[in-house]
Amino acid sequence: MTPALFLVLFLSAGQHGGQGALGCWTSCQRHVQDSALRTQVCKLCVTSGRSDAWVMELGKKPGLQAAAALKSALSDPDWRIRWGALRAQAKVRGFTEARVLADWVADAPAKEEVLVCLTAARAAAETGRSTASLLKEAGSRGGEAAARIWARRDAIRQALEVEVYAENASLRGEALAHLATFLGQPPARVLLKAMEGRPESADEAPASALLLVADKQGTSVGRMLLQEAKPADQVLINRLFAVYSQHLEKLQKGLSSADITERRGAVQSLRRYGPLAQRELERALGDTEVLVRRQAARGLAELEGLPLMEAAARRLRADGATPAVQRTWLQVAATDKGCEPFLLEVARDTRLPAETRGEAVGQLSDCAGGGKRRFQVLTPFLQDSQALVRAGAVRALAVPHSPEGDKALAAALGDSAPEVVVAALDVVGQQRQVGQAEAAVVLLGSEHPTVREASARTLEWIGRPQHVKPLAQTLHEDSVPAVRVAAARTLGVLGGPFAASALSQALSKDPDSHVQHVARRGLERLGFNPP
Repeated sequence: MTPALFLVLFLSAGQHGGQGALGCWTSCQRHVQDSALRTQVCKLCVTSGRSDAWVMELGKKPGLQAAAALKSALSDPDWRIRWGALRAQAKVRGFTEARVLADWVADAPAKEEVLVCLTAARAAAETGRSTASLLKEAGSRGGEAAARIWARRDAIRQALEVEVYAENASLRGEALAHLATFLGQPPARVLLKAMEGRPESADEAPASALLLVADKQGTSVGRMLLQEAKPADQVLINRLFAVYSQHLEKLQKGLSSADITERRGAVQSLRRYGPLAQRELERALGDTEVLVRRQAARGLAELEGLPLMEAAARRLRADGATPAVQRTWLQVAATDKGCEPFLLEVARDTRLPAETRGEAVGQLSDCAGGGKRRFQVLTPFLQDSQALVRAGAVRALAVPHSPEGDKALAAALGDSAPEVVVAALDVVGQQRQVGQAEAAVVLLGSEHPTVREASARTLEWIGRPQHVKPLAQTLHEDSVPAVRVAAARTLGVLGGPFAASALSQALSKDPDSHVQHVARRGLERLGFNPP
């Protein structure tokens, strides 16, 4: 083996099934004695991505050397190699795989019986079937073979339990899944049985095996254990919980990271633990980033075993549900199929607070569907007596953009409630409706600080050079720091000598440090280097 080939095999180790490319290569070298044949088939360990590819290729090769290699492969330590050799022989002989498997099991000498029966059990389990089911297709000897396998079930169980505790973590989950399928029992029940009599110090192995099975089945270890738990299992389950608690402690650090990608990764990992991670997922529900909050909400729905919409409905109406929590569940619901009927049902429920109803209407802009009929759906809410509901309906006008929506936005800019006007200004800016710039300038003089701030913010997107002067006046005269911050930020975008002068004056004279900071950043953006 050349150094370069060894490096490729080493880097590939652990991939492609259980043994990786390096193990595949070793098996091929062990069983294929003819050097020319080795050259032809062993290279498939690197190029095919399958540990048994070389065995299947042997079945296509004529001659005694290939036949001898296939026979030798039937004793390989890796069950995939053994099963691959048997499948290759089936092709050579023109028989079904089940027929060849049944003959092999029925004719196996006593000293090879466990290895042969274990191969059959794993081959069947890999397809999600029992050995009896698979061997029904084997013809007259199928029943005999199935009975022989079942008679050695204790030996098969013991062999697979050993693999659940294997040093190679990638083998554990597969062994547990195969054993559960072979015995026809839930993986958690099989795992608890395997832990009996084994030391607590080795509990990380079975705990990781159950995690792998849960991932494959699309569930969580917490749910699997709680569904199977019986009073007699308390000690063993507590041992597993202790391992998972250590995992959760490590993931908690990820929830505090400044990196959103790391926080999302932590939440995704938490979902694997289900009910065991409820506290951590509830914490993530308050994250500053909507993507993290949505992922946490989906995890909480999963741990409750509920469809997302049903979980959202329960949380929205739960006693003590805060507006922030309700908002998160509505945001999550807006990304799911069937979101429009759900959001409309919430919006129409007058028993809920106006803030919640308005949030439900507003989330329709993120909800797929609606199309041309969306404005008709929103019309009743645009006329609702509650300002927060009208504001939500205005925010929902953002998507899709329509002439009817533009008229409704223009009307909303004159609404008596500041919440509605702010919502309209935000949508005008989002849609870059330059034609509403003069209306936004007028609203810089509103009696409501939130409207003045939203107006200054909107002009960042639709403002023109002629709007610099009223923004500069706002920066100089407005009594509310948040409004002056928004004006300074917009001036830094619009630019020009007058904007630079206003920002310089704010930097030197404004009493608020945040306004000074934004003014400095604006000047730097315009090419100045303030002291």
